[in-house]
Amino acid sequence: MRSYLKTARTVARDVGDGIIATAHNTLALIGFVVLLAAALTFGRPENRVQVEQQVFGWLQQRYAPPAVAHVGDNLEPSGAGLVLQAQIDDLPTQQKRVAEWLSRRYRIAPDPMAHMVAAAYDTAARLKLDPLLLLSVAAVESSFNPFVQSGVGAQGLMQVMSDVHEDKFQRFGGTQAAWDPVTSIKVGAVILKEYVLRAGSVEGGLKLYVGAGNAEGDGGYGGKVLAERARLAEVAQGKHVSPFVPIQPLPVAPTAQVQPVPVVATPAAADAAAGAQRASANRMPEHVAQAY
Repeated sequence: MRSYLKTARTVARDVGDGIIATAHNTLALIGFVVLLAAALTFGRPENRVQVEQQVFGWLQQRYAPPAVAHVGDNLEPSGAGLVLQAQIDDLPTQQKRVAEWLSRRYRIAPDPMAHMVAAAYDTAARLKLDPLLLLSVAAVESSFNPFVQSGVGAQGLMQVMSDVHEDKFQRFGGTQAAWDPVTSIKVGAVILKEYVLRAGSVEGGLKLYVGAGNAEGDGGYGGKVLAERARLAEVAQGKHVSPFVPIQPLPVAPTAQVQPVPVVATPAAADAAAGAQRASANRMPEHVAQAY
């Protein structure tokens, strides 16, 4: 009996020693494999950077407290023109009066309106254009809503046909910039200036801007713009003008139909003529057919 127990203990001890030895060898093998894999992985800089970024991200999620400020951080930044660079209290006196009045009239927040007014004054000064006329066009065209699109495709604050004037948007990153109010002011001002020079008068330029160059009248568009401009002039001078009185179009002297200037028949001229014709055809139903 004692011999049997002794033998059993010996067998159990040998089996236990074997299991321990096998476990040690297995762990050693696993450790060797892990070390080898780590050496191969971290031996490549790109793999090391990737692992570091993953670990750092995990640590941030694990230990950083949740914050509401992080919501939306992954969104792409807006266009530069949308960043408010002017506040209403920082504007010169006349611009501030105009911005405050337009803000009440069209129910636009004061600082965004101040930003658009400042942009209009700056652009008008560069182009030697009347800033109040420019703001009046924006008022009549879109009521200062930069995201309006007409039924015929005119877009943005100044309701520019971006497909017709695609070339003018290239320096601003393409036609999607039509939705940026500052870009719309700049492009619309260039177009208006060109039309005023071509027509020889503000009234004629407005007629071309609305796409009524080949029509007898402009449906009251020019009178409405000039009426708004007259109100803005009084506001800028510090006079009291109610922002809630509807605009009554001013009488505008009839303007002759603008005769096209003869040009050499080049491909570029043909494209420009086609674009102008398409602009007139497209914008007429939106502005002239409706009563102002």
